[in-house]
Order: sequence, then C-alpha cells, then structure tokens
Amino acid sequence: MNLESKGKALVIFLGDSDRIQGKSAYAHIVERAREFGMAGATVTHGQMGFGGNSRIHTATILRLSSDLPVRIEIYDKPERIDAFLAEIESDLGNGLVVTWDVEVVRYKHTGN
Repeated sequence: MNLESKGKALVIFLGDSDRIQGKSAYAHIVERAREFGMAGATVTHGQMGFGGNSRIHTATILRLSSDLPVRIEIYDKPERIDAFLAEIESDLGNGLVVTWDVEVVRYKHTGN
C-alpha cells in the first residue's frame, strides 16, 4: 500500500494505568486500529507529564509513578482517521485526543 498524499494525525494521550474492558487502554486502541485496517499505530511511554488534574507523573527514582503518560499516534487518510475515531469514541474515558492535517511524504508497505 502506498499513501503519499494529504493525511491526518490522530494522537491520544492517556495514563499507563487507564483500562478499557479490563485491558490496558493503549493496547485496546492499537488492537482496534489494527482490526480497522489503519496504516499503523505507535505507542510511546513518557518519562514525565501531567494532565487535567495537574498531578505530576514521573519516572524519577524519588517519585516513581504507577501512571506514567502514554501517547498513541496513528496516521492515515483523513476519512479513515475520522471513521476510526468515531468507532472508538465510546471506548475513550479520561485523556486528550487531538488531530491535525499532515503531508505524508512517504509510506510504503509491500506486505509480508
């Protein structure tokens, strides 16, 4: 599949301890993205951050948090991002969801 064109980014910020249907929220969302046929998804764990409650979550040895920040990034065509977001909207609880338009310079996947 080739995807060079106008695209859209979907980024979901969660906490590491967030759950959806008894499973880590980020794993649930990535699995749903794969089932939906999205171009790809990446999860990154943050070292430090804060959200709506303004409580600092950090991985420093003196203040080790069990709820570190998690960022899920998904890029695809705008209509596919919009459809996927509508599909998972009811699953999302706490967190921040942002989108923006992107220019896909190169995406090539030839299969396995």
